[in-house]
Amino acid sequence: MAAILFTLARERSLRRQRVFRDRTNPLDVFSDRELICRYRFPRRTIVDFIQQVDRRLSRPTNRSHPLPVSSMVLATLRVLSKGDFQSEAADIHGISQPSFSRMFMGVVDALNASLDNIIFPMGQEEILRTKEEFLRVANFPNVVGAIDGTLIPIMGMTGDDEHVFVCRKGFHAINMQGIVTADLRFTNIVCKYGGATHDAYILANSCIPEIMDQLPGGGWLLGDSGYPLRPWLMTPFLTPQAGQQEKYNASHIKTRNCVERAFGVLKSRFRCLHKTGGALAYTPSKCVRIIECCCRLHNRAIEDRIPAPAMGQVPIFSDNDTFNAETIVNANAVNTRNIIVRRF
Repeated sequence: MAAILFTLARERSLRRQRVFRDRTNPLDVFSDRELICRYRFPRRTIVDFIQQVDRRLSRPTNRSHPLPVSSMVLATLRVLSKGDFQSEAADIHGISQPSFSRMFMGVVDALNASLDNIIFPMGQEEILRTKEEFLRVANFPNVVGAIDGTLIPIMGMTGDDEHVFVCRKGFHAINMQGIVTADLRFTNIVCKYGGATHDAYILANSCIPEIMDQLPGGGWLLGDSGYPLRPWLMTPFLTPQAGQQEKYNASHIKTRNCVERAFGVLKSRFRCLHKTGGALAYTPSKCVRIIECCCRLHNRAIEDRIPAPAMGQVPIFSDNDTFNAETIVNANAVNTRNIIVRRF
């Protein structure tokens, strides 16, 4: 009997005791300004995220103390906003690093599913409103969006397809294509191609050409010289003549600048997408879901008129090689651009 009791006591001493961490709820401690600084959103919006994630997140567990959804959402927003290591965000919110790793992508997917706010304008009223907003920027008519690509750094990787992700700047990245409105809201994103992929290739293999061909009332996208001139895609003159062509270029650049600003605000709001916050240390498929989540959260911040972080915009990385448009001339596109030039 003594031997049995000794064995049980020894097993009990070797068994790891459960640790109940202190999970102080930041929603009860911080003001809206402090929450925006740390999590990019005020209390009412974070509570809305918690409710949406709670409805969509599947959390089967036999534990008597499951993770609170509020802690899961706050820790996820912290990583996206600050680019912190998982262990740092987990410690702040009283979560173990393994638990955080298991739940992180689930919260990201739940946010993606609940935030259905990346929609290209297709209704007549919405298209007209978008064109009027762009017209007020620099008097460029009939614009429904500005398009460009930006590089999202990811951790170095190995494998047969590594070269696909090495951008011309020498680091591993995903080349994200974005179309934005004049108020910096994303209406379309494509973020499944590696950093070595050219902007023009991404556009040609997206749904945008078909959408623009069928757009009610017609309209144009504005792109830089990295894109080919198309009847629905206006690019600047590479060597503009003095007068109307220079005025056209000036208006084009000023109007298209909103997409550069949108990328800058996106990356300053969510530092995980910029090199100052490190790089996304996940597989490319997971990185794509994280990038999409940040874009949807960015749109929600625009809708709720939440100010951008105080540090302002950050330098962005883009793949802006000049496309040799002179070798592929589209007569209809050239005529359309010449008609626009005469307005100036």
